[in-house]
Amino acid sequence: MGYIKGKKVWITGASSGIGEALTYRLNELGCLLVISSRRLEALETVKTNCKHPENVTVLPLDLAAFDTHTLASQEAVDFYDGIDILVNNGGISQRSLIKDTKFEVFQKMIEVNYLGTIQLSKSLLPHFIAKKSGRFVTVTSLMGKFGSPYRSGYCGAKHALHGFFDVLRMEHERDNINVTLVCPGFIKTRVAKNALIGNGTKQEKEDEATANGMSPKDCANEIIKAIEKNKFEVYIGGKETFGVYLKRFFPKLLHRVVLKSAVR
Repeated sequence: MGYIKGKKVWITGASSGIGEALTYRLNELGCLLVISSRRLEALETVKTNCKHPENVTVLPLDLAAFDTHTLASQEAVDFYDGIDILVNNGGISQRSLIKDTKFEVFQKMIEVNYLGTIQLSKSLLPHFIAKKSGRFVTVTSLMGKFGSPYRSGYCGAKHALHGFFDVLRMEHERDNINVTLVCPGFIKTRVAKNALIGNGTKQEKEDEATANGMSPKDCANEIIKAIEKNKFEVYIGGKETFGVYLKRFFPKLLHRVVLKSAVR
């Protein structure tokens, strides 16, 4: 772990799931961490559970509160006199058919998963440009590479992240700013329970595929490996990761496979 050890890392969505697991692992590696989400109490618990809590700073953040991002970015930079890596992990999912989904749910997917992520990244970008180094690690999803029923708004927002960050990588290569896009499949988190259904309320139930997925700890380790190798993209999970290659070479076959195995 030569590159990442001791780095100053800001993690969004750090109060649970993948973000929480990344916090614990990076804390073990000696990183100085800023952890964010909307849930202050949960963040404080995560900090307390770290091996070196003195190296963790809590910074509450609502991705949909766009006008707070510039100040939050300055605060994150000031805590440790700089940030080396921003892990864009915060987000929310959806579980509903298009015909049953209110427009406001699609709007929420874009505001949180896409616009919130790019606004926060854009707020931190001048800092990376000024110091001629930095890395955006953006957790999208396999749903950012191909679609699945009940996840239309979520898929759309995650696809958009790929387009944006591919261009950011190109435009700022000369500034030594790197981008790693992380595409998890089924990970054992609360993503399904917290997913919005058509009327905008939480689903509040687990799905079998998520319950049987990879552990957040193993996912965090794979993310760190991808950062160390300076990967453009990484696909994490089980057999569902093969969907990326089916989409590229056999899209009609993927269509049939996904329809047959689609889970809410």
